This record gives sequence, structure tokens and C-alpha cells, in this order.
Amino acid sequence: MGEIRKMAVAPAIQAGGSLFTPEQLSIIGAVTGPDAKIEMTSFKQLYLEVPAERYEAIKEEFERGGLEVYPTGFATKSLIACQFCKGAEEAGLETARRINQAIAGIETPTPIKIGYAGCALGTSEPLLKDIGIVKMRETFDIYVGGEPKGLKASLAKLLVSGLQEEALIPILTKIINHYKQHAKGKEKFSKFVDRMSLERLKKLAS
Repeated sequence: MGEIRKMAVAPAIQAGGSLFTPEQLSIIGAVTGPDAKIEMTSFKQLYLEVPAERYEAIKEEFERGGLEVYPTGFATKSLIACQFCKGAEEAGLETARRINQAIAGIETPTPIKIGYAGCALGTSEPLLKDIGIVKMRETFDIYVGGEPKGLKASLAKLLVSGLQEEALIPILTKIINHYKQHAKGKEKFSKFVDRMSLERLKKLAS
């Protein structure tokens, strides 16, 4: 067997949540074969192992079928979005897609999970993510430092509120880049937020 490479595969962000079509599942099954191990991750991506020499060809095949392909490992994960139960327009479906396009797959010291909720119901659990975005009527709030694991699990803290849509991506990019530049080794994002302090990060986002 030749060199194996991992890829992360996800359906497009859409109303109704993370929905695969039967055709997409057929493509995945045909490409990976009957003996493949396919892992469903906690960030709504499937991890697949494919021959390294066929990685780009398989990626193109998946994308033609409407799937999205991302790097695995230490990177920002694709946006973990809600089901847009308030409606695509009211809940900001296109906003979520633009955020995902801007931030997914950025190399980081440890994996970063970013959640998006189209209303205060927060069905995507954004406050349990490293970075959470919540749409509040016509504006957006950003939270940082959620920690869902362990006996010391904690909710993310409010970083900035009342943002217009056009401010979201610049601020998210600033936060991710600041983490990349100042993290100590493989420091978890929640610990980075505690060490840097919320006040310092607020100044960065202002």
C-alpha cells in the first residue's frame, strides 16, 4: 500500500443543518471502498483516508458532488452552524457561508472550533466552541474561550457585541492571527484566552 493522506469532508452549510445527499454518500463510499474507516468527528466533518497520489483528484470529485474538503489536524475547522430554523435570511445563512469561506482551514497551533448560531436559541452550542458567533436580530456577538471537555468545562465569554456583518471577518481573522503569533507551543485556545485576558483581546477586537 502506498502513502495514505487524511482529508476532512463536510456538506455545504445549509438550512436544515449538516445534510448529506444519498448521491454524496455514494461518492464517498465508491472512493473509499468497502474496507474504509470513516470517522464522524465532533465538528461535523468526516475524516477519510485516501491514497496520497489521488488526493487532488478525489478532492475535485467530491467538490463536483457538492461536498467541501478541508485539511485535518491543527487548523480552524469548518464553521459549525445551526439549522437556520428561523429561516435562511433571518438567521444569516449567507453570512455563515462567507465566514466559513474566510476562516476554515487556517493552520493553527491546535485545532480551533468556531460555532455560528442564527439566533439566541444557540442550537449549534456556540458558547461551547473556541469562538462563537451569535446573530442577535440585525447584529452579531462574538464569544471566545469555550471549553466543552473535562471536569472544568466552561462557557465562552462575550468578547464584543452589536457588530455589523462587515466587521465579523476582520475581527475573527485578527483573533486567529493573534493566537497563531502568541500561543505558547500547542497551547489550547481557551487557555490562551485566559492567559491573554479578555480585556486585552477586547482591545484587539475594537
